[in-house]
Amino acid sequence: MKYGEKRDVPSVVTASMASLRSVLLFDPGSRWEYGTSIDWVGKVVEGARGKRLGEVMQERIFEPLGMNDTAFQLSPSMRERRATIHQRGDDGRLTPLSDFELPQEPEQHMGGHGLYATVGDYMKFIRMVLNDGAGDQGQQVLKPETVERMAQNGLGEMKIKGLPGVIQNLTNDAEFFPGMPKSWAYTFMINDEEAPTGRPAGELGWAGLANLYYWIDRKNAIGGFWATQIFPFVDPDSFTGYMNFETAVYNVAVRNQAA
Repeated sequence: MKYGEKRDVPSVVTASMASLRSVLLFDPGSRWEYGTSIDWVGKVVEGARGKRLGEVMQERIFEPLGMNDTAFQLSPSMRERRATIHQRGDDGRLTPLSDFELPQEPEQHMGGHGLYATVGDYMKFIRMVLNDGAGDQGQQVLKPETVERMAQNGLGEMKIKGLPGVIQNLTNDAEFFPGMPKSWAYTFMINDEEAPTGRPAGELGWAGLANLYYWIDRKNAIGGFWATQIFPFVDPDSFTGYMNFETAVYNVAVRNQAA
């Protein structure tokens, strides 16, 4: 944050190349930090394919999975159904941010954020990971061995850490399952121990800034997605609702196994 202010580096929310030209905090591979690395992976994909990232995603992921409402830009139909983001105030009340919108002609398609989608579309993606790379109709989007690699710890003995809330209107301090060791796969957090919700050790999850949370349990073939549109991240009401939701899912799953 301090570097960006001193050197006039814009926020990544601007979807600009200038926002990616920040500073490394440490030598790659020596620590874990939540940053712009996946945005840079998106640039690598564009260079390899000679197309914008959104085109590659449409061709390789969205179209095969039938994710017809997922894109970096809102279609007229998507705009009609766009959910309004709300801001939680200090008094606990929610205020609609009716004009809040990501750039509709983004200079960069960011690998780490920026897509609009529906809950149904994202569940198709979750099911694809659960189904070893296959879509609902059996179409193979990723090789099973690719999905297996996506679920493997890439940090060795290092662990991820909590995320401090630097911009208070966007995020509170954030950490899933405090006190529990957590690793990182290509794009997912891995809980190294069984979570208090019932999620087994070694499974996957992460989140979106407006209090969207998901998990992917390949062991039990269970996935879930809790979607709200509220700032700041880790809103107490929304996050507690998500934890209760995941716990309820596992309570039902355990009862079904017992039956």
